[in-house]
Amino acid sequence: MVNFSRILCPIDLSEFSLDALRHGLVLAQWYSAQLTLFHVYQIAQPLPVDGLPGSVPVFVEADPNKVAEAVRRFCSPLLGPSGQSVEIVVRPGEAAKEIRHEAERLPFDLLICGTHGRSGFERLFLGSVTEKVLRSTRVPVLTIPPLVREPGSPVYKTILCPLDFSDSSLRALEYALSLAQEANARLVLLHAIEHVLGDAGVQAVGHLSVHDYYQQIEQDAFARLESVVPDDARVWSRPEERIVKGPAYKEILKMVADEGVDLVVMGVQGKGIVDRFVFGSTTHRVIREAGCPVLTVRGSVGAS
Repeated sequence: MVNFSRILCPIDLSEFSLDALRHGLVLAQWYSAQLTLFHVYQIAQPLPVDGLPGSVPVFVEADPNKVAEAVRRFCSPLLGPSGQSVEIVVRPGEAAKEIRHEAERLPFDLLICGTHGRSGFERLFLGSVTEKVLRSTRVPVLTIPPLVREPGSPVYKTILCPLDFSDSSLRALEYALSLAQEANARLVLLHAIEHVLGDAGVQAVGHLSVHDYYQQIEQDAFARLESVVPDDARVWSRPEERIVKGPAYKEILKMVADEGVDLVVMGVQGKGIVDRFVFGSTTHRVIREAGCPVLTVRGSVGAS
């Protein structure tokens, strides 16, 4: 099973990064993990000042100690007076580059990034920090959209793991099983049959009718879904296997909406696949449109 011992949560002093922190605190507690808050600052850093109305910032010299204290104050409503045993690291530089370097320095087991809502997240794929991190890091990334339920309760009751039986999706399954166990969550395994033949019921495939052909494909896929769950995991987990027909991203989004999915866990196969996010890949569409957290996992640790 997967174990998170070190979790990195970038904080950009926005409410959206607090959404990520809420999830980070829960996951750190579940796995007894070290949670590190990471902030990248510029030569001159805008910081909120106590006593000023609204969110009026002033620019101060980039003193790392002051920046770290500002991050701690910003996060204090969630951390409590004791700071809840989090580490705060600040670094100067370009945000995406520094986040990637920090995530892979130890390396961390999980990187949690907030997004800026539907319109903001569409801009993500035009060069924002989160998009650059997603495209470059080998560390699993949990993207958190603005919360759709009351803040402070990021509990995963239903976890969806789409599987195409690639190495990356099977590795994602390991994460889904682990998270389902920690959260005592319902786990749904989904396989989409995307390639549909025309003239259903008329055209024949070899010696099979189209109906029999798809029935065979569904039976094979269902058997594979059952086989990929380890026997020891079935002692505590009873995953639901689902076979659907149609474009994978549409079926994933439909299930998220129809069944109140709290978390999607899915694999990506190296930089080439992630680069295609900008052209509308399944993973890109799911992250952008699902409205729930999405955990993306690389196919192998050594993939580049």
